[in-house]
Amino acid sequence: MQNYAQEVAKELKDSKFSLSLELSSKYMWRGLEYGDAPTVFPGINFNYKNFNAYAMGAYSVNGSHQEVDLGIGYTKDWFFIGAADYYYPSAVGNKDSYFNLNNRETGHSVELYTTISPQKIPLWLTLSSYIWGADKNLDGKQAYSSYAELGYNFNFKNDNVLSVCVGAALNKGFYTDYEKGFNVVNIGLKYATSIPLGKFRLPVSASYILNPYKEKSFITFSLYLNS
Repeated sequence: MQNYAQEVAKELKDSKFSLSLELSSKYMWRGLEYGDAPTVFPGINFNYKNFNAYAMGAYSVNGSHQEVDLGIGYTKDWFFIGAADYYYPSAVGNKDSYFNLNNRETGHSVELYTTISPQKIPLWLTLSSYIWGADKNLDGKQAYSSYAELGYNFNFKNDNVLSVCVGAALNKGFYTDYEKGFNVVNIGLKYATSIPLGKFRLPVSASYILNPYKEKSFITFSLYLNS
């Protein structure tokens, strides 16, 4: 539920580089559905002191969605700030060009976001806004789609975690199809644990996601491999 760059930052304390792989029954992000099939998320991660960077892909097994994300971030105690470039070749067609950076035509979208995570309280508040790229409103102008999410973690033994969150669109952006302003678009419940396989433990999670704006709900299952 928290931003990918934050999760990467926590995992890379002892190593500058690592690889990650997530397998998910369905790609859900901030209450939105991407593709209509199980999705693979490979990632390359780098961490140095308080800085982190990542390159991540998302590929549905039936080709209904593909994505390439690049991100950088900085963490200081309870404060995180980051920027991400999201690129969706499946959205702009076979003739897309990764290096087409014309703001009117590009398949890239750049987002700035920040997260506050108090060290003594297991909650987080994320604020984000798209500032450039394919995020255009119905008039063809930059929409600056913005989102806020408040969440809380319940920590149990053996690193089992139950997370709950509520996320809302703050303006007329892509979360509400550029038609409505403030709306709750993401209510999530996620339980993360690990399955013992001999001396190895396989991290897994299951989530229930409700999008009140779109009147849709989903249950997803994911497993994770990290170097």
